[in-house]
Amino acid sequence: MFNKVILIGNLTRDVELRYSGNGSAIAKFGLAVNRTWKDRSSGERREEVCYIDINIFGRSAEIANQHLSKGRRVLIEGRLVFEQWQDQNGQKRSRHSVSAESFQFLDMREGGMQGGGQGGNQGGGYAPRNDTPFDDGGYNDAPFNSNSNMGNIEIDDDDIPF
Repeated sequence: MFNKVILIGNLTRDVELRYSGNGSAIAKFGLAVNRTWKDRSSGERREEVCYIDINIFGRSAEIANQHLSKGRRVLIEGRLVFEQWQDQNGQKRSRHSVSAESFQFLDMREGGMQGGGQGGNQGGGYAPRNDTPFDDGGYNDAPFNSNSNMGNIEIDDDDIPF
């Protein structure tokens, strides 16, 4: 089986940072991902927005809390997770979210921070070295790469070859 999600979007709210019982950081935020296309019958450009809950763990969660805020554009790589719980009224509830394994900053904000490169060792992104979500020790502390010239990426359906 294969479970891989890659998203580019804007944060819908500031990062909420908490710590688990064993002291590992957990960051949560919302991501809005837009899709635009041209309606074939009317020729009008249409848009839909998908809102996704993102969870980041360990040192990456602390870095996300320091540098990400509402409106920032970010690339998230992770896996899809199905969450189930019981609400206050005893009703079973569920939703899908993304457990981020790495992220990259994609826009310029105050302080001159701009993302670039690939996650991992090239800077601009932060990626765990293993899949254990609560393992603090395996996260990359690569310095932020502020010298990248990567601009905003805009892709529409006409650019996709399939």
